[in-house]
Amino acid sequence: MRELYFDCSMGAAGDMLAGALLELFPDRAEILEELNTLGIPGVTFSAEKLFRHGIGCTHFRVTFNGREEHQGEPDHHEHDHHEHGHHHSLTDIFSVVDTLSVSQKTGSKIKEVYEKIARAEAEVHGREMSNIHFHELGTMDALADITAVCLMMEKLSPERVTSSPVCTGYGTVSCAHGILPVPAPATALLLRGIPVFPGEIPCEMCTPTGAALISCFADGFGPMPAMTTQSVGYGAGSKEFDRLNCVRALLGESGEQIVELCCNVDDMTPEDVGFAIDSFLKAGALDAGYLCMGMKKNRPGVVLSCLCRQDQRDEMVALFFKNTSTIGIRESICRRYVLKRENRIVQTPYGPVRVKYSSGYGAEKWKAEYDDLARISHDEDLSLDEVRKLL
Repeated sequence: MRELYFDCSMGAAGDMLAGALLELFPDRAEILEELNTLGIPGVTFSAEKLFRHGIGCTHFRVTFNGREEHQGEPDHHEHDHHEHGHHHSLTDIFSVVDTLSVSQKTGSKIKEVYEKIARAEAEVHGREMSNIHFHELGTMDALADITAVCLMMEKLSPERVTSSPVCTGYGTVSCAHGILPVPAPATALLLRGIPVFPGEIPCEMCTPTGAALISCFADGFGPMPAMTTQSVGYGAGSKEFDRLNCVRALLGESGEQIVELCCNVDDMTPEDVGFAIDSFLKAGALDAGYLCMGMKKNRPGVVLSCLCRQDQRDEMVALFFKNTSTIGIRESICRRYVLKRENRIVQTPYGPVRVKYSSGYGAEKWKAEYDDLARISHDEDLSLDEVRKLL
């Protein structure tokens, strides 16, 4: 499974995430060229290679009408709406997104991320989302970072995205509304449900844009999963600390994470056990079965088990309680490694036979469809081994 992991131990901001993702591509100039032809008004994308603490990393730069939003300012800066000056509503921003040369998938994701930011701002300031307005420079800067991240995420197409707990920083931050605590109010709302920690630096380490992007893309949070790493990217912030100020992205292959549900029962008939197994499989379980075991009071019993994907867990739990006599279920998170599968048709003197080919991890396997083998065996009075030799 293609997996992407974000190390946000030094926080997260749009430019840092974009820089980290950019480094995962072999031809970064091609990505930048594509970004510069998307049509964001007045925006130019560029990337600067830096060496911080002896580590090469990329500073992702966005200029609007020749000016960077953070020139002379910390890179961790809240994109709050301003009371004066040229500003945009969420409707204005969505209108710009609709004109961009991006896929429908990327366009929808850009809107989802920006809507999260606007919703958080509205909740913080006690306003309707339609009344939230963003200063033009901050809007274009954030929109550019969000667009870049969403476009690169679609190109990378990871099957699973995980992140470390997010460093928020601590202390206070200055914005259009005065001095606010860190994490800033909108950022704190965007990080609801996400594990966070303050870190050791009295500074705003996570921006609303960074928080919104992580919350939209990450499927889970925790330590880096076991995977074979293919590429690593470092996205630098513009401010320097005693520690390397970056988001790190790691792209690789890992086993698929699945759920195993099981229970012990000693009061179900064989028919009921078979019915329960069938109910799991018909609902889309990856596998289901049972093992015989000895239980308390020397009663013979069975262990009923079901393997499923994480988004199937609730449905399978309901089936356990509906179709078995158990009053409790155990759950284990497993990592599954599977070979790539391909269905082929092999022609034989007695007709076509469906064959499943599997490959990966240095192995190749094939297996003929039993029903096809059995049909030929019965029709031609051949043994199964004789039919297999025809393939």
